[in-house]
Amino acid sequence: MNCNIAVIKGDGIGPEVVTEAMKVLDAVGKKFGHTFNYEQLLMGGCSIDKYGDPLTDETVAIAKSKDAVLLGSIGGNTQTSPWYKLPPNKRPEAGLLKIRKELGLFANLRPAYLYPELKEACPLKESVAERGFDMMIMRELTGGLYFGERYTKEIDGVMTAVDTLTYNENEIRRIAVKGFDIAMKRRKKVTLVDKANVLDSSRLWRKVTEEVAKDYPEVEYETMLVDNAAMQLVKDPAQFDVMLTENMFGDILSDEASMITGSIGMLSSASLNETKFGLYEPSGGSAPDIAGQNIANPIATILSAAMMLRYTFDLDKEADAIENAVKKVLEEGYRTIDIAKPGEPQVKCDEMGSLIAERI
Repeated sequence: MNCNIAVIKGDGIGPEVVTEAMKVLDAVGKKFGHTFNYEQLLMGGCSIDKYGDPLTDETVAIAKSKDAVLLGSIGGNTQTSPWYKLPPNKRPEAGLLKIRKELGLFANLRPAYLYPELKEACPLKESVAERGFDMMIMRELTGGLYFGERYTKEIDGVMTAVDTLTYNENEIRRIAVKGFDIAMKRRKKVTLVDKANVLDSSRLWRKVTEEVAKDYPEVEYETMLVDNAAMQLVKDPAQFDVMLTENMFGDILSDEASMITGSIGMLSSASLNETKFGLYEPSGGSAPDIAGQNIANPIATILSAAMMLRYTFDLDKEADAIENAVKKVLEEGYRTIDIAKPGEPQVKCDEMGSLIAERI
């Protein structure tokens, strides 16, 4: 298969970790007979430096012409970088919001998996960590409170801020379908997380998702209020498979889930549109404090590349090969600085990439 990929290495540690993901993809291509064609593009601070814009229209057009986008983190130190003296719509993160909108990336997938070898890094009590967990948080990404009408103004002599939470049934249905489709590739369970005891928008989420669930009789479907879901994540995370939820709840719960895995450097993510097209990136930030030191953990980006193979190209066997290679390297005791216990030997970013590539 010929796979055409837009590569945006980004800022900070982005170029380092994306380079290692490309190394692993090339190893997959060599073993399984695929060709990965890369076109490198700029977004974020590096694009501001070159073009004065965090994301140019030309970059968007090229990205749209590809099968998928592999992205490193963007941005820098918000206190010291000149990028953050610019207006908000010209800062690095504005490029990320723009590309999500321009590419129609409404479904955000955030897996949270606890590797047995890293269970001691899990902050939950030992009996919970021993059980392990493997969940996918499916977050709606382009609607809800973050994209609704907002304003702050004086009303009757009092400063008042208003943020509007709006969803329509089409927005809900399309991500619910994605959630159930992905559950069919996993353990066949969907948990809708909402606040239906209070919010009209959540009651619409329940109505539409229940309709979608009827088309997937093999999938177990349940609902859970968001406050209970937040508690259950730290009490019994093993109960979850696919957690389906709206934008703000998904933002909060996915960060909570990331912390119980022990290191955000292990967490991949994907953002999909209504076709097979997707943008794949690590969940962590650009970590400008360690950029250029070759100590960043590339595993999250490598696992994001595995998600790309699975969800854009339907190459499940090849995705499994990457995930199994990561597991093998961890079983053999290799660690980057963020996941190493005191006294454990540490490997560099490029060494970890090579170790994983060699085990494909």
